[in-house]
Amino acid sequence: MIYLDHGATSPVAPQVLAAMLPYFSQNYGNASSLHSAGALAREAVEAARDIVAAALGVSPDEIYFTSGGTESNNLAIKGVALAAPPGKNLILCSAVEHHAVLDACSSLRSLGFEVQTMPVDAEGRVDLQKASEMLRPETLLVSLMHGNNEVGTLQPVKQLFSICREKGIVTHCDAVQSFGRISVNADVLQADLISISAHKFNGPKGSGALYIRKGTCLSPLISGGGQESGRRPGTINVPGVVGMGVAVELSMLGMPSESLRTEALRNILIEKVLYRVPGSRLCGSRFERLPNNAHFLFPGLEGETLALELDVAGIYASAGSACSAGSKEASHVLLAMGFPANLARGALRLTLGPENTQEEALFTAEQIAQAVDKLRVLMRKEI
Repeated sequence: MIYLDHGATSPVAPQVLAAMLPYFSQNYGNASSLHSAGALAREAVEAARDIVAAALGVSPDEIYFTSGGTESNNLAIKGVALAAPPGKNLILCSAVEHHAVLDACSSLRSLGFEVQTMPVDAEGRVDLQKASEMLRPETLLVSLMHGNNEVGTLQPVKQLFSICREKGIVTHCDAVQSFGRISVNADVLQADLISISAHKFNGPKGSGALYIRKGTCLSPLISGGGQESGRRPGTINVPGVVGMGVAVELSMLGMPSESLRTEALRNILIEKVLYRVPGSRLCGSRFERLPNNAHFLFPGLEGETLALELDVAGIYASAGSACSAGSKEASHVLLAMGFPANLARGALRLTLGPENTQEEALFTAEQIAQAVDKLRVLMRKEI
């Protein structure tokens, strides 16, 4: 098996699992309880909070644990909207955001908010000039992802958010794909809110976090107890939080060497596939992209069909983001980049992880070439 779908999810690291297990069966106290068992759980949660905060370069009391990236994005966007002062009703996000951001923004229209999408260029990067021109006095929030979950392009987050800060506009960054792979620092990015999710960097599913800069007005989305300072009520997922803390620690220890190693494998994939497959195209920026992402288009083919061919060969890849798997519609990311719908359906995403090797990258490139040749022959016969 060659697993090349880390953009969808990643395997839990052995150290992460080992750290989590005691909090299922031995140290199972509720972190909100006052007795010793609760105190033990609470100490573990706060230790993980310290680790996440250090990784983002922020204070521990600015970290709020959630169930993952989707909840973090929704809490950031809707929470800011629900706390909006009078006259602030415009929300901007890029046209290539994850659906957790796009749909969260769109849902606010029913509450009287105006939502606009910032256009991107052919590489999927937001046009800074056009985005800046869209900022108005009534702009409440600007949401821009760090690295795109489909094509891997890195966005000019710092540049745009610096402009927003000068104008007093709240900023949110979806860093679900980038955190754990490249540096994500709140002050460097000039972000007021940052979303991350543990299962993207060898942590457990169902565990995420939202950074909320001190002074940022945000209302909770759910009502309940006073957990997470009242901003995210509900019993804390202690095993998940503990696992996330260990996963963050491991990813920080591995950078930047792991990032450079993965980038080298990514470049092998890109070079070999483009060389071996006539007509193939790389999507997104050639160099300003996530170190583990290689995204291709194969004109005339269906990406899902190609992914199934690779599955037979023991290679696990994706035709797009896992959240849109099985959708009959072409990728909104590729359409926003200017690709026609028929071409956008021929997409294949390969996302690398710590366990992948150079031999696997070379083997995968060859298998892609053989699979494309096979499918093109079959298509000619049908014609």
